[in-house]
Amino acid sequence: MSSKTNPSALLDEANTLPPLASLLTRAAAAPKSIAFAEGSDPRIVEAAVAALNAGVIKQAHLVGSQADVETTLATFELLDTSRIEIHDPENSRIFDALAERFVELRAHKGLTIELAQKATLDPLVFAALLVETGRADGSIGGAIATTSDTVRAALQVIGKAKSEPLVSSFFLMILPESHPLDRPAMVFSDCGMVIDPNATELAGIASQAADSFAALVGDAPKLGMLSFSTHGSAKHDRVTKVQEATKALKVARPDLTVDGELQLDAALVPSVAASKAPSGAVQGEANVLIFPNLDAGNIGYKLAQRFGGAVAIGPVLQGLAKPANDLSRGCVAGDVLAMIAVTALQAQTS
Repeated sequence: MSSKTNPSALLDEANTLPPLASLLTRAAAAPKSIAFAEGSDPRIVEAAVAALNAGVIKQAHLVGSQADVETTLATFELLDTSRIEIHDPENSRIFDALAERFVELRAHKGLTIELAQKATLDPLVFAALLVETGRADGSIGGAIATTSDTVRAALQVIGKAKSEPLVSSFFLMILPESHPLDRPAMVFSDCGMVIDPNATELAGIASQAADSFAALVGDAPKLGMLSFSTHGSAKHDRVTKVQEATKALKVARPDLTVDGELQLDAALVPSVAASKAPSGAVQGEANVLIFPNLDAGNIGYKLAQRFGGAVAIGPVLQGLAKPANDLSRGCVAGDVLAMIAVTALQAQTS
């Protein structure tokens, strides 16, 4: 009898949450290849093997020490070893090609081949270069590395999409089936990247978050632009920012259902909306919450996670030329599997 661990329990657990099960099924319909910057971490490998075995992705690129990756990989039951590729930056046959490509990307910043080679030894940069050069469709890091390092590598290598005003982030929040809001999933943005967006940036974040919700959840987005004020109930520069962002968004995206500025209860509870914002378009049915700054967003998603029992997938980056996503350093293998599905779906539409 094999002593290897069968990671299928991850899939069984994921399938108990309908929105997450839907993500996995849709990812498997057109599987992509994903690069993992921390390819020897047991959480990463378990999730990657589970995704491969279930056909959620077609190939996993594990970046890290050859010996360390092989040791971790050997502990899990992998049905098809041909769909795993290990990349040890210290001994990679494509190292020089990737370093040369990095020079091309950063020549305007004065990057030399010597500095590029040193940078390409970083697994985060190496994984991002796999994506930028088309060897992988998306990358995932952050189980060990900090968010700042993970995002920096993505920005320097993959870069912002030409059509997007900025790069921001969101969390896909999966709510328990018994949750009183009766919404299977929501998007919270920006909870992980842009510290204090101005009105124009906030409108851009909202537009991106609406598209992310539609792509991942498959429903029509309804945006609540959050504040401590509802429809002018308070006067302050911070309220004015949200009001201006809401106006700008309505002009740029007349296709969206959006209301603001709104207090949280007016965005989520129809009876409160009827009292506080009776003429609003959302009417307490927001499924996309746009926070005015990173303080509010970061606290908000963690409150929903820790007090409300929501599953928080993210931070997911939006606005990049190709998918690259960040994990929490406190993540478990199930979190990684969810991020794999999200990244694969982003790759289907990028």
